[in-house]
Amino acid sequence: MPHLSPRRLGAEWESHTRTFMSWPALVSVWEDGLRHVREDVARIARALAEYEDVVLMARPDQLKAAQQACGREVEVIPLAVDDLWARDTVPVFVEQDGKVLGVDFHFNGWGDKQGHTHDGRVGLHLLARYGIARTEAPLVAEGGSFETDGEGTLLVTESSLVNDNRNRGKSRETIEAELKQTLGVQKVIWLAGVRGEDITDAHVDSLVRFTEPGVVLLDRAHPDTPADSWSRAADQAKSVLSEATDARGRPFEIVDLPQPDLYEITGEGDDFVATYANFYVANGSVLIPRFGDRKADQRARSILREHFPQRDVVQVEIDTIASGGGGIHCSTHDEPGRPAGASGWRSGGRP
Repeated sequence: MPHLSPRRLGAEWESHTRTFMSWPALVSVWEDGLRHVREDVARIARALAEYEDVVLMARPDQLKAAQQACGREVEVIPLAVDDLWARDTVPVFVEQDGKVLGVDFHFNGWGDKQGHTHDGRVGLHLLARYGIARTEAPLVAEGGSFETDGEGTLLVTESSLVNDNRNRGKSRETIEAELKQTLGVQKVIWLAGVRGEDITDAHVDSLVRFTEPGVVLLDRAHPDTPADSWSRAADQAKSVLSEATDARGRPFEIVDLPQPDLYEITGEGDDFVATYANFYVANGSVLIPRFGDRKADQRARSILREHFPQRDVVQVEIDTIASGGGGIHCSTHDEPGRPAGASGWRSGGRP
């Protein structure tokens, strides 16, 4: 039997072959907002298609409408999906022996909070379509659960992984060992998160994000917002990261990424996620939300420009997606590799 090298989970700023997205189909979830959330998804897809290949999965009977909404630059494929959360339903891609491997984390509707029969099978069908080898993880998780620097460090929230709705009976130590083996990381840094107050149990990708090894952007509430479980989770994350080192022994530089004023934004809803931290790093751009608070939107754009100076920072309106508890990163999933017809990307700007 041939010896396999360790797996490697790359950073999002490395080169992508394509971005996967999903066309939402659940009237039971979105009700009258389904048309509007589809407009948000199409807006993200069109913005991304200016920088890299985008593949949008849609139910066969919705293929034509999705293609019309997204335009010719987006490839729409017939693959049965339920909702738009490609970050969580598409397998997590790792590299091993020069090849891309799809790790299926057994998506179960964030702990059986919603029924996602089709989304639970996306990994099986999508990988087969693209000829990517599939392996099954020994635990249940979602892509939004993980944040990496590409150099062996993994940030996770305990609330979304050490949870009986995903991994009943498993200890944090067991899950950490499984993550290291499955993803090829060397160090897991645990943040508390928030348990039971949103559908994801507080994914890390709306809390803290790497911009390069050793540097993270941390979601922070607007100064006028009363303290709550979310701001306390951010405080706890800052405390942990300020005392931690990464897999290579480096301390973290922590940069606050302030939220907008909730009285100034154009969106609404009890589940509205007003964080800029749920951004997406594409081959030539960084996509971040535009929430309608002009001062906060501009500040967030400036911070992202400073940390990704060789990429265009593109703001996209996503009010309906945000009202459903997610963001741009939740809606996208990168496949690592050399972009088609290009000289390639790694951890820099335009080639």
